Amino acid sequence: MAQAERLSTWQVVQQRMRHGDVIFWLLTLFFALIVIALVVAVGYVTWAGSAQARTTFGIGFLFQDGWDPVNGKFGALPAIYGTLVSSAIALLLAGPLGTLIGVFLSELCPARLRQPLSFLVELLAAIPSVIYGMWGVFVFVPFFRSAIAKPIANSIGKSVPLLAGPVAAGRGVMVAGIILAIMILPTIAAITRDVLSVVPNHQREAMLAVGATRWEMIRLAVLPYARAGIIGGLMLGLGRALGETMAALMVIGSFKDSIKPSLFSPGITAAALIASELPNANDDLHASTLILIALVLFGITLLLNGLARLLVWQAARGPTGSVRA
Repeated sequence: MAQAERLSTWQVVQQRMRHGDVIFWLLTLFFALIVIALVVAVGYVTWAGSAQARTTFGIGFLFQDGWDPVNGKFGALPAIYGTLVSSAIALLLAGPLGTLIGVFLSELCPARLRQPLSFLVELLAAIPSVIYGMWGVFVFVPFFRSAIAKPIANSIGKSVPLLAGPVAAGRGVMVAGIILAIMILPTIAAITRDVLSVVPNHQREAMLAVGATRWEMIRLAVLPYARAGIIGGLMLGLGRALGETMAALMVIGSFKDSIKPSLFSPGITAAALIASELPNANDDLHASTLILIALVLFGITLLLNGLARLLVWQAARGPTGSVRA
């Protein structure tokens, strides 16, 4: 004890850093703080840049339609509606399909096909969004207009306003949602596959030992164990759909004035609106309004990420009183 008291301050610091624990802790803390600083910086830049628009329009900007930069009329409601609806369509389509693809690759796929199929799924995730947009414009939109949209609008659409016509160019909110679903599908599938692959084998063996079928084993043992990770993958795909720009801009139709009741009608998303108009803003108010829409999109993303973390936390806890390995 007496010898320890005679150590100088520098010697004590050297002793604590000898095994690298303090250095490693400081390094990881530094990078964690960088992430927080980037989020704060983005929030500050969008808040400061949107000051003129917030002063001019107030909170009512979020609930107004109409878009006429020449006359100074701006409304964010069509962009917010297009963003949320197209992203919801994408998640509803890609979520179940991506989860099932992940289950197949992890649990049911033959060993000789697992690596090639997994590589193809990851390759789809690496394709640039503009390629998806070009494919949507030249291939999918003509097919969707003639083979799907028009028959549905002429039959079901007569009684369901969401699926009503007229279907003109074929570009619209529904097409954008489907293209976004194709884009986020490989992300959800790859994350689901990775999460399921780390489920302990004794979870499977315990279910099979009591006479469960393979389907019952997957449904009752594997999927509940990996539920938190699967939800995290779904939220990651939703985040990409919310912020997608080029593909959405190319296929959604860029109708900014109002909200049309039919999903087959053209619309606009917040990211697509900002990308198309910010480089050529007419004046300071126009640019500030677009930055305000970016701030709204940033807030929507933060809110959904918070809800996602709550869902993941709730799923990770499991049912009250349950026993988990």
